[in-house]
Amino acid sequence: METALTRLAGIRHPIVQTGMGWVAGPRLVSATADAGALGVLASATMTLDRLRDAIAEVRSRTDAPFGVNLRADAADAGDRVRLIIDGGVRVASFALAPSPELIAELKEAGVVVIPSVGARRHAEKVAAWGADAVIVQGGEGGGHTGEVATSVLLPQVVDAVRIPVVAAGGFFDGRGLVAALAYGAAGVAMGTRFLLTSDSTVPDAVKARYLAATVRDVTVTRAVDGLPHRMLRTDLVAALERSGRARSLLHAIRRAAGFRKLSGLTWRQMVRDGLALRHGKELSWSQVLLAANTPMLLRSAMVDGRTDLGVMASGQVAGVIDDLPSCAELVDRIMEEAEETRERLMALK
Repeated sequence: METALTRLAGIRHPIVQTGMGWVAGPRLVSATADAGALGVLASATMTLDRLRDAIAEVRSRTDAPFGVNLRADAADAGDRVRLIIDGGVRVASFALAPSPELIAELKEAGVVVIPSVGARRHAEKVAAWGADAVIVQGGEGGGHTGEVATSVLLPQVVDAVRIPVVAAGGFFDGRGLVAALAYGAAGVAMGTRFLLTSDSTVPDAVKARYLAATVRDVTVTRAVDGLPHRMLRTDLVAALERSGRARSLLHAIRRAAGFRKLSGLTWRQMVRDGLALRHGKELSWSQVLLAANTPMLLRSAMVDGRTDLGVMASGQVAGVIDDLPSCAELVDRIMEEAEETRERLMALK
């Protein structure tokens, strides 16, 4: 299926595997790329050296195009951009809007720039700055998310910009892909669906928690870092929501210390990152620290398998997913379902 996204990224199918921290590593990304979709490495939880090695590992596993996701506000964003360019990466995606200067540097080197946004005005801004395409995530999506449903947000953005739009939030099958195309999107991006594959390195016990979840078990909370965060409801999430300020601050400091040791960041850098998220928002100091070290909470679950100590970001689609196909099986199935759906729609004429 050829769309503006497939032509832009050089992929066979209009499907993107999103850059999920601690989840979207070389194995998942290369498996996705080999399946004909766009795999995206998550670099925000990687040191520069680890990112360099991860890019090289993906290139050793596949000849297919892939992408790298990074935070535009990271202190070393410029260094990461140069690694992307030097590593021959096809696509750079951003969790926050990149500056016009970063966009220009990447495009001059031939890298496709695809920021992720959650509002029409943000899509208009990055389009005006030269972004090649945009991923728009509705409120159904996992992780930090907004309040507007994909079915409302997507057509707004499609009508507002003249660059390809990729729909995210609530997609897991071929019917959803056809629906997104009908709205005018050039493809779909999926996180939770790719997390729940046999190629994902997430521990089996964690995958089991996702598979057991119902739609009602996926909640949005501000207790982790003060921002709306969609995740599985767990005892830890409930405890954070009940915690007073003193207890929350102690918990945040302990977690922050662990993430600082793991990431190599200084306390100054961590506080700066937390303050960047605090900008324009009324966050307590415990929330500032939690915002800076949320990756540590994610790592506890996604790497260590500690569902009792970590948080599990999740789209609402976790409540309707019940299997663990390989990336190849998943992508093939989605494309077959999409074709069957299109044929049924044509038969209604």
